[in-house]
Amino acid sequence: MSGRNNNKLPTNLPQLQNLIKRDPASYIEEFIQQHKHYQSIVEVFKLQPDKSNKELATLVMFMAQVSYAISPFQVTCTQQLKSVLSSQHTVMDSDLRMTFCKALILLRNKDLISPTVLLELFFELLRCHDKLLRKTLYTHIVADIKNINAKHKNNKVNTTLQNFMYTMLRDSNATAAKMSLDVMIELYRRNIWNDAKTVNVITTTCFSKVTKILVAALQFFLGKDEVKNDSDSESEDDGPTARDLMVRYATSKKNTKSKKKLEKAMKVLKKHKKKKRPEVYNFSAIHLIHDPQEFAEKLLKELENSKERFEVKIMLMDLISRLVGIHELFLFNFYPFIQRFLQPHQRDVTKILLFAAQATHHLVPPEIAQSVLMTVANNFVTDRNSGEVMTVGINAIKELTARCPLAMTEDLLQDLAQYKTHKDKNVCMSARALIQLFRTLDPNMLQKRFRGKPTEASTEAKIQAYGESVAKDYIPGAEVLEVENKPKEEGEEDDGWESASLSDDGEDGEWIDVHHSSDEEQKEVVKKLQAIPEDERKAKATAVSASRLLSQEEFKKIRIAQISKEINAAPGKSDKRKHVEIDSDEESRGELLSLRDIEFLHKKPKSDKETRLATVLAGRTDRKEFVRKKVKMNPHASTTNKEKKKNKSFMMMRYSQNVRTKNKRSFRDKQIALRDALIRKKKRLMK
Repeated sequence: MSGRNNNKLPTNLPQLQNLIKRDPASYIEEFIQQHKHYQSIVEVFKLQPDKSNKELATLVMFMAQVSYAISPFQVTCTQQLKSVLSSQHTVMDSDLRMTFCKALILLRNKDLISPTVLLELFFELLRCHDKLLRKTLYTHIVADIKNINAKHKNNKVNTTLQNFMYTMLRDSNATAAKMSLDVMIELYRRNIWNDAKTVNVITTTCFSKVTKILVAALQFFLGKDEVKNDSDSESEDDGPTARDLMVRYATSKKNTKSKKKLEKAMKVLKKHKKKKRPEVYNFSAIHLIHDPQEFAEKLLKELENSKERFEVKIMLMDLISRLVGIHELFLFNFYPFIQRFLQPHQRDVTKILLFAAQATHHLVPPEIAQSVLMTVANNFVTDRNSGEVMTVGINAIKELTARCPLAMTEDLLQDLAQYKTHKDKNVCMSARALIQLFRTLDPNMLQKRFRGKPTEASTEAKIQAYGESVAKDYIPGAEVLEVENKPKEEGEEDDGWESASLSDDGEDGEWIDVHHSSDEEQKEVVKKLQAIPEDERKAKATAVSASRLLSQEEFKKIRIAQISKEINAAPGKSDKRKHVEIDSDEESRGELLSLRDIEFLHKKPKSDKETRLATVLAGRTDRKEFVRKKVKMNPHASTTNKEKKKNKSFMMMRYSQNVRTKNKRSFRDKQIALRDALIRKKKRLMK
């Protein structure tokens, strides 16, 4: 018993903590003694909360570690920690405040505290001017909410926390509001809070007067913090693209072995890209906004009255243009506002041209879209501008008219088509791309010499009037399935479609190379289709669409048949095309444009002198590695006389015999030497 009374447990807290965890009932008295000591130190701390107290910090962590083992003290210890931290957090010592927070996090990890109560307290602590504390709390809040929703969505806790965070976003303390916004954005990106309520709460921060909060909210909707790998430009480490493989196959021998190698390489590339870049529905946050029309109007009003930096205004323009384009909104005041910036000398004008194209859709009245189009044409597509400026202008016009064809007038199109023969290759190719666009939209708007050879698709192409829409109750092109089945029943193989479907598997949506491998069979199918009247073809397509469910292979065949209309000549016209490349981007335009669509140059511009010189100097950095180095056999040996002469000046060595001189004399030296010789000879004769 004397040994028990003389033990060192009251002063050795780690040992006591270990013993209590093993056998709580045997060490209740020691715990009560430490608890009383803890209570007294807390009362002393309340008198001077701004001073550091290492003993209190040690006791706090001790209580957090062992209080769960002795249930009567569990609730009181937890409540006391929360009350002290809630009332004194603004004046507490930073280290002691961190210790209190870690103790509460420890209790929360043991599921001894309700998540709503603790997280609300931690959100209030984000007001503290302690960067390390805010970072710690941010990490715990995100991890805790993730764990709460790990097995299933806890809607009750989520709703309570979302309502509390909605009030925190409007907090007067900018730091706390910014951290709360960061928490919501991080939870959305981790697919924890990816519902419409979270998105619409974040929309309120787009009107914040604090620049950091405004920029963070805009970046969330614009997706600027995502991995920014442009699909059009792949790094060298990504390996060959689908186009590289097709070009490699086209330049090699055409045999069965090389064809099988191509098919295998295509499958490997497709599997690799699926594994590397999983399909994600981008910009889903913009789609979840409840009232995009009102949101866009408020953003435009904010933009017109904004006194922020130009970079922030650019982000506001970008978000408004995406909202208008994706939701097809009516925001007519946005177009005159953006027209003021459509000048070649304007900073970031290519981005503004991109926003003008993004904000255009088929429901925009033609007179408004024509105003934007004429502004771009008058300011950019003129001979007084450089070739790059004209190219950017034509590219912008092309993307704008692709979304709103009614914006283009026949007179303007005829003028732009004349640039097909421009001396600048970039302008020439951009004009040809515009002509190709209208060959698919409405060839009748082009002059006859620019329409190209009539195809099935061009004969059917026609721009619809404003507000007109064609609703079809069948799948266009489905009649090809019925026509194609007839040769199959007669025992004929269907290889043409297979080779075409292989070419249809072009990766990245870059381009589709349609080969007529089995020309006879495919031409026969085309002839059968062309021989059928239009009404009967629609009836067959309706019958096929309504009779059964189509497989993916059948949809692929229908799509190839529709693409082949771009190649097949119109009925009554000769078909001399054997190999045609179709740009699939013209048919499947996404919701958003990339800056490359506006800035695309077919010919790389020449570098200036400074750029070329920098490239040359950059290539000389490692040249010393390839120079032969002379190594002495004895590093302590002295240099030879030959090596010493290299460091001497020429004036020291000019009279030396070892210095080489020219053997040939100049013409003037020969004249002088001849004169002196004649004088000497004359003197000798006189003697």
